[in-house]
Amino acid sequence: MPRWLRFILPAIAVFATAVGLTVVSTPAYAASLTTVSSFGSNPGNLTMYSYRPDGLPANAPLVVAMHGCTQNATDYFTNAGWRKYADLWRFALVLPEQKSANNSSSCFNWFETGDTARGAGEALSVKQMVDYAATNYQVDRGRVYVTGLSAGAAMTAVMLATYPDVFAGGAIMAGLPYRCATSTTSAFSCMNPGVDKTPAAWGDLVRSAYSGYSGTRPRVSIWHGTSDTTVAPANATELRDQWTNVLGVSQTPTATSSLPGGTSLANYGDKVKVYLVSGMTHATPVDPGSATEQCGTAGTYYKDTICSSYYQALDWGLNGGVVTPTGSPTASPSPTPTAGPCVRASNYAHVTAGRAHQSGGYVYANGSNQAMGLYNVFTTHGLQQTGANYYVVADTAC
Repeated sequence: MPRWLRFILPAIAVFATAVGLTVVSTPAYAASLTTVSSFGSNPGNLTMYSYRPDGLPANAPLVVAMHGCTQNATDYFTNAGWRKYADLWRFALVLPEQKSANNSSSCFNWFETGDTARGAGEALSVKQMVDYAATNYQVDRGRVYVTGLSAGAAMTAVMLATYPDVFAGGAIMAGLPYRCATSTTSAFSCMNPGVDKTPAAWGDLVRSAYSGYSGTRPRVSIWHGTSDTTVAPANATELRDQWTNVLGVSQTPTATSSLPGGTSLANYGDKVKVYLVSGMTHATPVDPGSATEQCGTAGTYYKDTICSSYYQALDWGLNGGVVTPTGSPTASPSPTPTAGPCVRASNYAHVTAGRAHQSGGYVYANGSNQAMGLYNVFTTHGLQQTGANYYVVADTAC
């Protein structure tokens, strides 16, 4: 530093103090992920983290985001993309965290009956986190949403089933149907190859989670990679069957469209949406970059395909109508059920004829990906063609 500047700087400082001048600078970013030490009785022994962006308005929405196995709240907060949109569109985040004392792999216990019932265990702990946020952050109780990956996704299904009066919507990322498993042993077979139930049987499990509930139920989004070998893609179909039955819509989509990253979207009456990401393994879909529709960090359980947090935030209206998705698809109506032939045959014959495909010993209809049971010559189904290489199960029609 020049000698003259060393002499003049103190003089400037004295002058500024004398006349009351202040130096204007960009304020430090204040918001950070914060541990909440006490939020209720916490019967599930979970840890609560919260994030309130600077300038959070009263009655802002709230998103509950749950990590997968071997992850933690900080990991999901940092990489899944939700922080970007909480900052951009001003909504709060709550990130529950599992403890290794509860599960050696830090998985939420989505398969333990004591943790998946209304008013008990981990489910009640997460609900108490929402109550804490509603009271202390003044979030809008009518705009509370829940999402998660893998075990966190299965726990998302738990929350939607047990507390339909709390959540307006949920997004299940590589997850499983509610009450697909009720023990550690059954959890593995549920994950892969999956469990096949009728839509009504799946729906009954949800309805029994809050018996007698007659209010509005949350909308459900299902995201899954087609190359997921940890949680088989068949679970996306079973989830679709479960929630379309609960919400009273057909298992045939009312519209289909394409999104970036090889993602197909099937819309079931705007109540259930299924996003299948072509070639993606077990992960949360992200799309690193600075554009509004880009988010997240690629990694082991975060695959560079599409920013699921962006599209999910838009679907829930968290942007307040400010931004229209870049290159948003125009939905195309699904073909009518009478568009093609209806064929009844064995699962083996359907696969051989190219109407269905098999994975892990189970058969799925081409296009709709509806589960058809075991790959053999004894199980038979009717398949109705509704479009180019698109078939739906139509046992009563064929």
